[in-house]
Amino acid sequence: MRVIKHKVLAFAFLTSALLPDAAEAQRLFGKWTPLYGLKETVVQDTTSVRLKNLKSTDTVSLALRDAIQIALNSSDEVRLARAEISFAKTQVTAARSQALPQINGNLSYTRTLASPFEGGGGISIPDSMKFTPDPSAPIADRVRYLELNAKNAGLEGLGSLFGNLPFGQEHTYSGTLSASQLLYSGGRTGAALKIAARYVEAAELTYTEEVATLELQVLTAYYRAQLAQELEAISAAGVEQAQKFLDDEQLRFKAGSVSELEVLRAEVALENLRPQLVEARNARELATLDLKRLLNIPISAGVVLTSQFETPTNLVDSLGDAEAMMRELNNRASLRAAEKQVAIREQQVKIARGAYLPNLSFDFRYGGVLYPNKTFDFSGTDLRKDAAAIVTMQIPIFSGFRRRAEYQQAQIDRSKAELQLAQFREGIQIEYERARGERERALTSISARKRTVEQAERVYDLTVLRYEKGLATQLEASDARLALLQARTNFVMALSDYHIADAEVNKALGRRISSEAAR
Repeated sequence: MRVIKHKVLAFAFLTSALLPDAAEAQRLFGKWTPLYGLKETVVQDTTSVRLKNLKSTDTVSLALRDAIQIALNSSDEVRLARAEISFAKTQVTAARSQALPQINGNLSYTRTLASPFEGGGGISIPDSMKFTPDPSAPIADRVRYLELNAKNAGLEGLGSLFGNLPFGQEHTYSGTLSASQLLYSGGRTGAALKIAARYVEAAELTYTEEVATLELQVLTAYYRAQLAQELEAISAAGVEQAQKFLDDEQLRFKAGSVSELEVLRAEVALENLRPQLVEARNARELATLDLKRLLNIPISAGVVLTSQFETPTNLVDSLGDAEAMMRELNNRASLRAAEKQVAIREQQVKIARGAYLPNLSFDFRYGGVLYPNKTFDFSGTDLRKDAAAIVTMQIPIFSGFRRRAEYQQAQIDRSKAELQLAQFREGIQIEYERARGERERALTSISARKRTVEQAERVYDLTVLRYEKGLATQLEASDARLALLQARTNFVMALSDYHIADAEVNKALGRRISSEAAR
């Protein structure tokens, strides 16, 4: 994105600036030095910026590398991506638990307040159905009684059959230890484990992509703030030069060497530059505010940008190995995360297919029951044990076509994920080609405008020399200065465009922008 508004402002004041005498022009011109420098400048290393205790009235020196680190430490998006990784790891543990034994223990105490079995008297039998032989009767009478009442003999024991059973016991203690192990689930448990693992990998790759996106945002904001600062410096130098020129013209008017018209022209030129300086200053403040917003720096705090625009040493955009570029594109974090999503959808198809297969599980239960006469008196109380081992096979037969619908839905989701992956891969390639083309354009512009600056400097020096000897007019000298200032403006804009485009290329290739920017 070009800062078109800044270009218009710079060009407007450049085309209206005037030139004082040659010596004073050289003095004023030398006072303005752009951050990128027409000569090599030394960039001092900066330490990590600590904003924890930063007050609203403080001023912080901010290097690009520090700005990126601050953003990574304070960004809500990055913290959210980190939390997603932690959540994904818990999902792995939850999925793994399905394949492990499930062991549970249970202890309970029951105090029976009322029961239909109270009294323990058993079942009451009518007198007509009771079996009560007389052992003292003669044998013949006893045999005849047995023959007539044999059918009632079994009923006599029913009265006391349930008398000693635990129904209605006042105090009951029970304890149970149970274990369950899934033996076979039609591949669903294994698929769930793979889904959880792919989910973690996708979350980590998403975090990497969020970091790269944030780095690009910070770098772009930093360079735009730096560019706005450069344009403000150019505008301020133009205003200062015009003010000095007006002062010189007023002295010459008092001396009678120039007419009042020349003074009026100088005044008009100066007043035309003042609003442009205000606009350039406002643009710089807005760009700095945008950078503060990204870094959570107090709005009222001052910021000094210490990193500088650096001219690339190689002004020819090398395409490099096409196969290596493709490997880097295919290894980009966001693309690999999309591939993990396809793998997840594939495992979901396996889970849906496994719903047609049986489940096999093994269960074991061991427990005991105590019936004490008092709450904490276990003397004379026997432990009644209970143990069982169960193997269960659950066979799906019919579910109202639900399994079929879920299987078809899983297949559709997998197809959609594959199509989205193909579209995403094409989008990354387009993003790379666009960023590379923009970088190539910026490099070509830097190469051309660097030569233009050198030529404009030479023209300006010669014109000033001719002006001092009376061989050039003020208009010629002013045009030479305007051309030099315009060349410098174009050059710094080309540098800004190049660094932003280069960062976009690195992001498209999946490279860490902060690592490249620190070089």
